[in-house]
Amino acid sequence: MLTATENILNVTLLEPRQKHPAVFLRFDELQESESMIIHNDHDPKPLYYQLLGERGNIFTWEYLEQGPEWWKVKITKRLSGERDETLGQIAAKDLRKAGVFKKYGIDFCCGGKKTVKEACAEKGLDVTKIEQELQQADTMPSARPLPYDEWSLDFLADFIVNTHHGYVRKTLPDIRTYAEKVKRVHGDRHPELFRIHQLVEEIDTELTAHLFKEEHVLFPFIKDLVAAKNNIKPLTPSHFGTVQNPIQVMENEHELVGKNLAEIRELSHQYTLPEDACASYRLLYKMLDEFEQDLHLHIHLENNILFPKALELEKFIKK
Repeated sequence: MLTATENILNVTLLEPRQKHPAVFLRFDELQESESMIIHNDHDPKPLYYQLLGERGNIFTWEYLEQGPEWWKVKITKRLSGERDETLGQIAAKDLRKAGVFKKYGIDFCCGGKKTVKEACAEKGLDVTKIEQELQQADTMPSARPLPYDEWSLDFLADFIVNTHHGYVRKTLPDIRTYAEKVKRVHGDRHPELFRIHQLVEEIDTELTAHLFKEEHVLFPFIKDLVAAKNNIKPLTPSHFGTVQNPIQVMENEHELVGKNLAEIRELSHQYTLPEDACASYRLLYKMLDEFEQDLHLHIHLENNILFPKALELEKFIKK
């Protein structure tokens, strides 16, 4: 059996009509988890899409070298039943990769249950480029990230309340004040400010109720699940049945707020200031941008870490 290093196919030695059939033949001979490496004198990206279309999502594609003379790609056949990680799972393991998603406007918070391929297909993005940048993110230096995925659920819930809920309560009143002021002063020349002000008010109404429900209903129940697991006290049945029910409500509300912020970003042309922007105008856009970034992390911690683990913990306890 050939090793991945030995299993090399130099397609430049083949006639054009033989190249793709030769790759398919070699790929079909691979056992699960085995790899082959193709060498080419240009980017074989069309092969990726043909292989995906004709064989399905049963392989991984990793660029080892990208020009200018040689393109080398490692193709590995997946194990049966192995699925792509979701955006949320990828971001939960390494927040450096969330930076790639942000760069291309890929929603890893509310849309965290999609795979990279699904998200790229929806937005018309080049999936090979995105996956390559995700691979490169592994080698990027960064400050030591907080180990959110390793924390106990009760600790994570408290962290979310103290850090992100506290930020929302501190910041939103100022954003509302400046949204109203900037609309009143500049609205005649920039009518989009009326809709931005309206969206800010909707976000405030939604989040005020949302934070209350998390702090007084969902998070206390998650802490009860942790206590039951640790044999501190038995789990008392809740009025809402399974934890899936309030989680679904919270996720729906996350999506609503996320859509409002996405509309603000679109209306403001990615927070681009007009020439006549005053100091208040600048401050409003700065606060909105920072608020959105914080909310992305806030929702990510809940949708992609806290909620899935709470669901698993409840199943474990009720076995």
